Amino acid sequence: MPTILPGLLLPFLGTTLGAACVFFIKNELKATVQKSLLGFASGVMVAASVWSLIIPAMDMSEGMGKLAFVPAAAGLLLGMGFLLLLDRLVPHIHLGGQCEGPKCSLGKSAMLILAVTLHNIPEGMAVGIVLAGAADGTTPVTTAQALTLALGIAIQNFPEGAVISLPLKGEGLSRRRAFLYGSLSGAVEPAGAALTIALSALIKPLLPYFLAFAAGAMLYVVVEELIPEASEGGHSNAGVIGFALGFVIMMILDCALG
Repeated sequence: MPTILPGLLLPFLGTTLGAACVFFIKNELKATVQKSLLGFASGVMVAASVWSLIIPAMDMSEGMGKLAFVPAAAGLLLGMGFLLLLDRLVPHIHLGGQCEGPKCSLGKSAMLILAVTLHNIPEGMAVGIVLAGAADGTTPVTTAQALTLALGIAIQNFPEGAVISLPLKGEGLSRRRAFLYGSLSGAVEPAGAALTIALSALIKPLLPYFLAFAAGAMLYVVVEELIPEASEGGHSNAGVIGFALGFVIMMILDCALG
């Protein structure tokens, strides 16, 4: 429990702190800053997917010999396919403003919240799966790895919270309501993580697949949403610099603390 509770709350705290930017920033983030933050979030998620999810999945499958890559490869593809399905079925607005999915007549505020909530599903799953593996004690996943992943996702959730609350204020919502909705968009993460932990006894035999599944889902969000928005139009170099910093920071955290 001492490990699980901080692991559950850290990502939500990151989203909440990001959403609180609505109280300190009058207008929407400048394009350079927004692209830097999106690139940073992308770098953190890619590094977390590799070091905290895919590599442990392959380590846990060492007994399969040369086929140790199978659970990681299969899980990754399934995770990407799952997010692709959700992306098609759930109405939402991309960070660039274009609508996707059925019932795009929903209010813009509602679709913005749905978009970030959609992004947070794989992150919550990833945290829950790694925490479950660490709590089990019989897997290669360590407590430090679990907390490092939770911390990394909390760091990348900060810009996501800001990116959702500031546009909501721009749509006419009060600062308090924009903050509340931005913060609540991250509530799916601790909820999803807690559900995953509750089902850990069923997940354990397939833990390598689920680790890679979460990685695939996170990488889908990066490739389909974050990187295109960070690189589109001018100031794309800011997104590249942000990606490099996010990737390196998460890599250092995982290697130093994992």
